[in-house]
Amino acid sequence: MNNQAGYPEVVTFGESMGLLTAEDSRGLEYAAQLRKSFGGAESNLAIGIARLGHSVGWCGRLGNDPLGIMIQKALRGEGVDMSRSQLADGEPTGLMLRENVSGKASVHYYRRLSAASHMKPEHLDEQYIAGARILHVTGITAAISRSGLDTVRRAMDIATEAGVTVCFDPNLRLKLWTLEEARPVLLGLAERCDYFLPGLDELALLYETEDQNQIFDRLRQLRAVSIVKGGPDLTYVVEPERTLEVPYFKAEHVLDTVGAGDGFCAGFITGLLRGYSNEEAVRLGNLNGSMVIQAVGDWEALPTHAQVEAKLDNKVHIER
Repeated sequence: MNNQAGYPEVVTFGESMGLLTAEDSRGLEYAAQLRKSFGGAESNLAIGIARLGHSVGWCGRLGNDPLGIMIQKALRGEGVDMSRSQLADGEPTGLMLRENVSGKASVHYYRRLSAASHMKPEHLDEQYIAGARILHVTGITAAISRSGLDTVRRAMDIATEAGVTVCFDPNLRLKLWTLEEARPVLLGLAERCDYFLPGLDELALLYETEDQNQIFDRLRQLRAVSIVKGGPDLTYVVEPERTLEVPYFKAEHVLDTVGAGDGFCAGFITGLLRGYSNEEAVRLGNLNGSMVIQAVGDWEALPTHAQVEAKLDNKVHIER
């Protein structure tokens, strides 16, 4: 995996949205204050990779509005290349509202007709993708519109033709489409990638079985290596001839599980960039994910390279 000079090692795109979160347990209806931020699987991943010391570009579309400008500036400030991102006039940035009532988190989306949903294959810079080492895409972009799905498929074609490694996270979101709509699309995209990054719960829905042996047999029919998140205290690496089990890192204080999967993917892809084996890359992904859930926020807790190294070396934190 050798990327061309002047282009980032990883390219990704998708929908990043403004995020308003109710600050107390009374929910959105009665909350007196909302915390403003932003989120999106692909932009979260981009920040995670940048913090781990590698170059990454996000080439999604945002509305030319305060939320879109905020997101663009924040990503650029995190070291993400935004040179191929677009601010669209007359098309809003998507918005999501989050609440946690009685221990149950809920997300409410306002993304219909958003700038991201209007993304088309012609918006892609083909050389930008071809110049990367890895393309990362998700099923969320495929779910938000037909043109979004067409764009994902075209990006995968560009990458494959150029010899760029393709990573695909299905990120099944049943608030965006039905399982019957999602199943053929996501399984079709899984056949086009080099690394398939599903959760075990997603696979049970997509393959219509809880039988883990049957699920893994289906995965071995893909050309991709499958990295299966969400096992009992471990992540599975399903290769054609073997299945590996990589234990989790214990999280001392679980505060917020949102963003754990994106943190895992950022760590895993970083491992691939560093030439790690699949098992070693998953180990880095597991560590990254465990660090994310120990603080609140979609991306704010993503660790830096120095923080990850300190954790691996068991360095003692000096407070004063």
